[in-house]
Amino acid sequence: MRRPIALLAAALYVGALAVPASAADGDGKFTIKDPRITESSGLAASRQHPGVYWTHNDSDDGAYLYAVDGRTGETVATVTLTGVGTPRDVEAISIGPGNQIYVGDIGDNLGGTWPHVWIYRLPEPKELRDRTIRATQYVVTYSDGARDAESLVVHPKTGRVYIVDKNEKGGHLYEGPAGLSPSGTNVFRPIAGVPDLEATDATLSPDGRHLVVRSYFGSLAYDWNGGKIKRKERLGVPFLGQGESVTYTADGNKLMYGAEGADSPVEPQDAPGAEGSGSPSGNGTSASSGGEGEGLGGDLRTGAIVAAAALVVLVALRGLRRRT
Repeated sequence: MRRPIALLAAALYVGALAVPASAADGDGKFTIKDPRITESSGLAASRQHPGVYWTHNDSDDGAYLYAVDGRTGETVATVTLTGVGTPRDVEAISIGPGNQIYVGDIGDNLGGTWPHVWIYRLPEPKELRDRTIRATQYVVTYSDGARDAESLVVHPKTGRVYIVDKNEKGGHLYEGPAGLSPSGTNVFRPIAGVPDLEATDATLSPDGRHLVVRSYFGSLAYDWNGGKIKRKERLGVPFLGQGESVTYTADGNKLMYGAEGADSPVEPQDAPGAEGSGSPSGNGTSASSGGEGEGLGGDLRTGAIVAAAALVVLVALRGLRRRT
C-alpha cells in the first residue's frame, strides 16, 4: 500500500501546485524588467509570437518599441522606427490585420492644443531580434478640435482605426477614415460617447466583437456592435500603480492590465464573457475581474481547493495505514 499512497500523494501535490496553462503560455502575471522601460503606456499582444507583448515608453524616449516575453518579463527584441521624425507623446499601440502594428503618438501634454497628432504603422517582424524598421506616418486631426488621447484600437477584421479621447468627465469614440492616407490629413469623427471614465487605454477583442476601455481605477466593457457601441458592464482593474494600459490576450480569454514605472507589473484578469470568467455577459463585476483584494482569482482559488482536497486525502490515508 505504501507505494500507491506515495504516488497518489505526489499526483495531488503536483496538481495543487501546477502552473495554470495561461501562465505557461505567457498570459500570466509578469513584471517588465527592462530598465529602459519606465513609462510603459500601451500593450499589444502579439499574434505571431505567443506570449509576447509589445510596449513602448510615453514621451522623451525616442522611436522605440519593445517586445517583452510574458513568461519571463525580459525584452526579447527592440525595434527602432525610422521615417517618423521625433515622437512627441506616444500613448497607445494596437495590432491590426496582416500583423500590422499601429502606434498612437496621440497624447497632448499641452491639454489638447496641438493642431495634429500622428499614427505610425509598421509590420510586426517575423523574427524577434533587435532591428530597425521603416514605418508609415499618418497625420491625424479631429473634426471637433484638438484633444488629448491615450487610447487607440484597430479593428481586427476591417483594419479601421479608432481613438478614445481622454477627459475626466468622459470622452468619445472617434472613427478614422476607412483607409488612412499617408499623404493627407486623416480626420477622426466622434461616433459614440464613452461616459463616466477618463480613458487611459482601450482594446478590441481578437474577434472584433468587444471593446474594453480602461481608466486609472476601473474599466468599461462594450459590445462593439459595428462601432455603435453598447455598454455591457463595469469591470474592476487590479491596482498596479498608475494604470496606463490594457490588451486582450491573443486568444481573447484574458485582459492584461499594465502600469507605468520601473519594474512595472502586468496582471491578467478574465475577459468578460470568456469561458471560465465567472462573469455572465451583461452583468456586473465578478470577483475574478474585480480590483485587488476583492477575493481569490480563479487560478488561485482552484489551487487552494485542490490543495485542501489533497490534505484531506492524505490525512485519511495516513489514518487507514495506521489501522492496517
